[in-house]
Amino acid sequence: MKNLKNAIALVALLVGVVFTSNAQDKMSKVISLEQTKGEFTQKNLTVAPGTYVFEIANNNVGHDVGFVLVKKGQDVSKPENHIKTAYVTKAVANGKTEKSNATVLEKGEYVYFCPLNPTATNNTITVK
Repeated sequence: MKNLKNAIALVALLVGVVFTSNAQDKMSKVISLEQTKGEFTQKNLTVAPGTYVFEIANNNVGHDVGFVLVKKGQDVSKPENHIKTAYVTKAVANGKTEKSNATVLEKGEYVYFCPLNPTATNNTITVK
């Protein structure tokens, strides 16, 4: 009986997590970015503060690509500075598109890059 109660509690928790995640995704705006060989086609964006999902397209790079977002001024080479929710949920295969989890962007500047492509680390998103 104890195991059954624990199993029910676990299922309820997981359903709550999935529901919350889906609700956040539906309330998020989408920022679509495209990668070609060695670069993002969009270099500078300006958006309002809010919750965003990053949609990353791999336009014939020839291999998988990814996405990293960092507050401007922080060391991009240190993973602890990466905004983990902005990572795509899986590597973006050639000719495919993948999304990140919902990511809150507050006023300020951010830089983004792909460590797999590799792209410049001075592409910017300004939030105002």
